[in-house]
Amino acid sequence: TALIGGDDGGLVLGVYEREKEQDSLNLTEAAAGLDSVLSGKLTELLNISGPALKKGKNRIFYGLHEDFPCIAVVGLGKSSLGVCGSESWDTCKENIRAAVAGGCRVLQDHSLAHIEVDGCGDSQAAAEGAVLGLFTYDDLKTKKKTKVTTQLHGSGCVSGWQKGVLYGEGQNLARYLMEAPANHITPSVFADIITQRLTPYAEQVTVHKRSKEWIEEQKMGAFLSVSKGSEEPPVFLELHYNGCPDNSQSPLLLVGKGITFDSGGISLKPSSGMDAMRADMGGAATVCSAIVTAAALKLPINIIGLAPLCENMPSGKANKPGDVVTAKNGKTIQVDNTDAEGRLILADALCYAHSFNPRAIVNTATLTGAMDVALGSAAAGVFTNSDWLWEQIHKASVVTGDRVWRMPLFDHYTRQVTDCHLADLNNVGKYSRSGGACTAAAFLREFVTAPHWAHLDIAGVMTNKDEVPYLKKGMSGRPTRTLIEFAGRLATHI
Repeated sequence: TALIGGDDGGLVLGVYEREKEQDSLNLTEAAAGLDSVLSGKLTELLNISGPALKKGKNRIFYGLHEDFPCIAVVGLGKSSLGVCGSESWDTCKENIRAAVAGGCRVLQDHSLAHIEVDGCGDSQAAAEGAVLGLFTYDDLKTKKKTKVTTQLHGSGCVSGWQKGVLYGEGQNLARYLMEAPANHITPSVFADIITQRLTPYAEQVTVHKRSKEWIEEQKMGAFLSVSKGSEEPPVFLELHYNGCPDNSQSPLLLVGKGITFDSGGISLKPSSGMDAMRADMGGAATVCSAIVTAAALKLPINIIGLAPLCENMPSGKANKPGDVVTAKNGKTIQVDNTDAEGRLILADALCYAHSFNPRAIVNTATLTGAMDVALGSAAAGVFTNSDWLWEQIHKASVVTGDRVWRMPLFDHYTRQVTDCHLADLNNVGKYSRSGGACTAAAFLREFVTAPHWAHLDIAGVMTNKDEVPYLKKGMSGRPTRTLIEFAGRLATHI
């Protein structure tokens, strides 16, 4: 890789923790290469500038190399680490992501516009760390962060780096859509942004922005009942990515909840923290971003993405507690809580998904506060009727570090939503405070006949405070990379 000269060049290099106290400094290949060019100066400075670098920590050196006025050396932890069964992730990859993100951020704070990054033995993880770590949503601010370009330093794996950049940019697209205010990302604007992002792949991708009239023709009464309370028209976004020339291959169906703002409706939410409900379309954001990335990666697989998009607002036309609506499959639903609206719009989308003879259906949704109570931000909950599908999603999450955890789909929960006074189903469980994430999943299962279906409740992973070190505070865009990895593994039949 060509070196970039000038005042604006930064460099991130990795160093491993010593396995034993008496061991000599353990530099990455790229760091050792630069140290050799500098006649051991880097090692010398690391040894005299303080205690050994712990994982995730960094140290800045100035004026060491004419091409790089500023060099950040980052701690990668122990070099011997790998997949950890108890943590359900690859610790080495996670350490690289966190370390590189920290190094890039520190150089960004020094107003450096270009940064070269050590691949640290895993160029994809390094690229993900760099791209995710540098993301900031400041579109609406006058004072903006330095825009930084990154590239791989030295002789690391270029294809791995490029793949990591696309994975990171995919998650950043989801973060952008989730973070932006709800008056800027309406259902129509969301659909327009995704359409525009798919334009470069027009030969492989077909986009249908379905109107309210189409939704009515499809008899999607549950979806329409939620959207009717808002002045914003609903959009049913349908994406077809044909990455596999063999059209006989059944498609993977990805379905995402697209509530662009959730006030709760007549069952109004408390005002404190309601602004975060601009991200209640996180399911749609992650699904659509995954498809944009699949197209960019040219994955040899056919994927169909479905995103019912609308707002959930209180008005004279809104759903009222106790109203009964009819879903696409003819089942009637008593809407006892208008703030349990995600399952209503997903019910119709799941019914429609079956019309494509799917290989598998995976839906993602910021569905329940109960999911956040259960697992917090450690992992997304997966409810599935298929052990095979669970294995595929879980394996993908170990690689990406964006974890999932299997949750129960017992008939115990089904009985709580089917025991209904006025209709076939109630949109809340009859013991409303108990097992809320599980009763929501049981409700969705009433609209699924496919043998391979998984529901990812991503409410707990919607935001990041400081739990994931390579994501800044704000909307997380999780689990976009896990969806991409899952689709990629399905494409290659791993």
